[in-house]
Amino acid sequence: MKIVIAPDSFKESLSAEKCCQAIKAGFSTLFPDANYICLPIADGGEGTVDAMVAATGGNIVTLEVCGPMGEKVNAFYGLTGDGKTAVIEMAAASGLMLVAPEKRNPLLASSFGTGELIRHALDNGIRHIILGIGGSATVDGGMGMAQALGVRFLDADGQVLAANGGNLARVASIEMEECDPRLANSHIEVACDVDNPLVGARGAAAVFLNADIKPGIEIVLNAVNLAQAVQGAALVITGEGRIDSQTAGGKAPLGVASVAKQFNVPVIGIAGVLGDGVEVVHQYGIDAVFSILPRLAPLAEVLASGETNLFNSARNIACAIKIGQGIKN
Repeated sequence: MKIVIAPDSFKESLSAEKCCQAIKAGFSTLFPDANYICLPIADGGEGTVDAMVAATGGNIVTLEVCGPMGEKVNAFYGLTGDGKTAVIEMAAASGLMLVAPEKRNPLLASSFGTGELIRHALDNGIRHIILGIGGSATVDGGMGMAQALGVRFLDADGQVLAANGGNLARVASIEMEECDPRLANSHIEVACDVDNPLVGARGAAAVFLNADIKPGIEIVLNAVNLAQAVQGAALVITGEGRIDSQTAGGKAPLGVASVAKQFNVPVIGIAGVLGDGVEVVHQYGIDAVFSILPRLAPLAEVLASGETNLFNSARNIACAIKIGQGIKN
């Protein structure tokens, strides 16, 4: 029996790889002889670099850049195995996880560090860049990123503006003369995780602090060749930290389910939290969903016990399947 395990990360708790291993360990207690195919995935947010590097046999490049609040942080990007593509996570340099909760202010945060990662890739001869924009700490619209690449933003008095979300409304003119000329000969794909519009009640600025350009999950699923893995599988297990109505907008579990349904393979979704409107995912190929939380607890405790809770939930799901196999009509 082949079981494909393809979850995204549980944000601030478990990486996608650790999720795979916890689910596999839980299922293995009931199905020790199954053939488990573990494919950690991502949809443009945290984990996109790891997924793409693992899928292509690439490597990680590390460097120091400006963090979202102007402090220095150790960031990274990935190079694909052929050395021709840089995979950059905005979250690595400008991510919410880099800012302590009490210091988070999207109007002051900047994406400058993300631009530094792009510039470093250009310096190394890369001209194809995949930019995952999930998990950002800023609503500067890429102003900081552009500034790091030579673009200048001026106010009505001709003064250069600091690149942050709060200054967007003050931009009176943009000077492109010093913009890095290598960008003109580069192909940049922006990978997002959901289909939110930029403004309005569901707007990216109001909901996520990021904007959506292209479904990142499509890029990742093609790289890991999920379709080939799913063929002949008895079950596909996916998941992420939260599954709710927004999951249907292009999140990783829906991307996995859409591939599985091409081969009529049942799909189970596992999440830290099941939010409002979660039932909509059944219309898109996720047959059953489960939360890993055994009880109400403070957020810090929940995040710290994610691996244990995921193992226990996976084991219980496997136990239910085993019981079902023995029940006669």
